[in-house]
Amino acid sequence: MNQFQQLSWQGLWKNNPAIVQLLGLCPLLAVTMTVINGLGLGLATTLVLIGSNCTVSMVRNLVPNEIRIPIFVMVIAGFVTVVQLLMNAYTFRLYEALGIFIPLIVTNCAIIGRAEAYASKNPVGHAAFDGLMMGLGFTIVLVILGGMRELLGYGTLLSGANLLFGEWANALKITVYETDSPFLIAILPPGAFLGMGLLIALKNALDKRVESWVVKPDTDKVVQRARVTAES
Repeated sequence: MNQFQQLSWQGLWKNNPAIVQLLGLCPLLAVTMTVINGLGLGLATTLVLIGSNCTVSMVRNLVPNEIRIPIFVMVIAGFVTVVQLLMNAYTFRLYEALGIFIPLIVTNCAIIGRAEAYASKNPVGHAAFDGLMMGLGFTIVLVILGGMRELLGYGTLLSGANLLFGEWANALKITVYETDSPFLIAILPPGAFLGMGLLIALKNALDKRVESWVVKPDTDKVVQRARVTAES
């Protein structure tokens, strides 16, 4: 497995920032009431991750070790400001829906963690790809959790797609069932915790299943060798 394949595997599954490292849980649990909210925050976080990783990688040999963390935070804050202004200009209604959680990307431990653990020690290309994969892994969890909560709470999927993609995206809304009142436990914070727990449990179950498939053939070989040795 080459370096880029390893980064993809780590970011999307093995070391996913949301369901493995459990970083950035505050915005993840707060805004994932719909798929579009989760997708919007995920894309914003991914852009900040890529930009900050690239910048940190480029200046890694120029920043004194003693002040590297404040410098990294300033770099991240700069990219968050850029993303915030772009959303304010082009997706204002989504920006309003996400509220304080856009500027709070600055405090997302997943971003500062990747800047410190990987970008500050690797070339720009690898750092950018690491930011992309970590951001995609985070975004996928946001979208799945938002889809679960929106479907259970409102009976719809992709509601409010026009907030991100424009008025033409109104046609993307899928109504699975009609409801007079939303299922509150799904759209309130307790639903987010329950959904997150289910996703973590599902990942752990899949990991154990895959591990059993990988280990079992090796165990069979050991047993066969022991039988051959005993018979001889």
